[in-house]
Amino acid sequence: MKPILYFKMASCPYCREADRFLEELKGENPAYRDIPMQVVFEEREPALAEQYDYYYVPTFYVDGVKRHEGALTREKLKAVLDEALG
Repeated sequence: MKPILYFKMASCPYCREADRFLEELKGENPAYRDIPMQVVFEEREPALAEQYDYYYVPTFYVDGVKRHEGALTREKLKAVLDEALG
């Protein structure tokens, strides 16, 4: 299982949508709940956010590799989670 690093902003509507998708997917597949996930609010942790190469949120890294940036679909988030499951 690979860790996920999830960059978001509190004011971002796409991040709220990603959060909703995430909760739905965790409900459908309990294995997703076991994926180690660090959630980073970029406005609260700018020093950490600046260490990564992205511009839009939400952004997901799987095991240190950027896998998605910007608005996403439920299917795309599922693909990110599936990759993390290995």
